[in-house]
Amino acid sequence: MPNPLSLNHRALCSITHLSPGENRKTCLAGAGACWLRGVLAVMKLKDLQSLLQDCKPFEEPKVELEQYTTRPHIAAHILHAIHNSYEGFDDTTVVDLGCGAGALGVGAAILGGRIIGIDIDKDALAIAQENAVELNPWEEDLCIDFVNADVLELVPQMCEKLKADVVITNPPFGTRTKGVDIEFLKVASQIATSAVYSLHKSSTRSYIQRHATKVLGFKRAQVVAELRYDLPKTYKFHKKACKDIEVDFWRFEVK
Repeated sequence: MPNPLSLNHRALCSITHLSPGENRKTCLAGAGACWLRGVLAVMKLKDLQSLLQDCKPFEEPKVELEQYTTRPHIAAHILHAIHNSYEGFDDTTVVDLGCGAGALGVGAAILGGRIIGIDIDKDALAIAQENAVELNPWEEDLCIDFVNADVLELVPQMCEKLKADVVITNPPFGTRTKGVDIEFLKVASQIATSAVYSLHKSSTRSYIQRHATKVLGFKRAQVVAELRYDLPKTYKFHKKACKDIEVDFWRFEVK
């Protein structure tokens, strides 16, 4: 299994613009194979969730990165909504910012998308690569690549090279580093050409709505769904076996 790319100026040279209808040099499968799989990827919500149930989580979550595995039912509902109510993933180019163990990115690839997953943590990317192989229900390899990079250090030149139809992200909520979720959203706004899909605490809704349209320049900011993120006990300082957090699933439309 190949190691993830490290995103530097040399790596940028091997990444083509992710425009609709264009193939990219780093895609694991040909554009034709991705298109065919996309046509076949008419998958019911329950079937997608069943597949993602087997998504391998973080082995040793890093608290400083606020690493929590995206729960299978949440990932399935997010991807199913995008696939059936909005852009869809059939041959759609997608960047998964802070992809972690890969639940969202791998799921999007299963539904026919052409994906680049980006994460700062090499350990997480190794798990994501494993999930891309183990969860794949198709004969062809999934059209997904992983890049080792710090999302917060993606300069405009890199974002231009990464241009994609859609950005999906489940960012850190900012309990360790205040405002980091907004920084993820800022980077996403520089990459997406159609829409950004992101999760944020419901308590920040008014601020997110205002900041997205007034500061980041999105055409529209819409809460697609209100979710309860059932957070299992992950770190030593967690006192409860599970805690529910109210989370908004957002769609940010690019102008």
